[in-house]
Amino acid sequence: MSNIVGTTRGGKNWEPQFIQAVDQANCIGCGRCFKVCSRNVFDLVEREPEDDDYGEEVMMVMDIADGGDCIGCQSCAKVCPKGCQSFAAVAA
Repeated sequence: MSNIVGTTRGGKNWEPQFIQAVDQANCIGCGRCFKVCSRNVFDLVEREPEDDDYGEEVMMVMDIADGGDCIGCQSCAKVCPKGCQSFAAVAA
């Protein structure tokens, strides 16, 4: 099986990279990825505090709500100030 490959308007090959995970330990819950995604891939969820969370009770972070609806544009990664998303190509 080969990976999905498209062509840009300029004629170059483009291989979409689909969302695989969100690093919730690094996420600050800013919502930029949620706002830029037109496919409703993300959802804001509660994360229990860890020892280094400076006494915060509950922290809101992003999670993948519907990764199967990701179109591989990586817009979320372009707006994330912490680089929380990881991606991979998917075989056709």
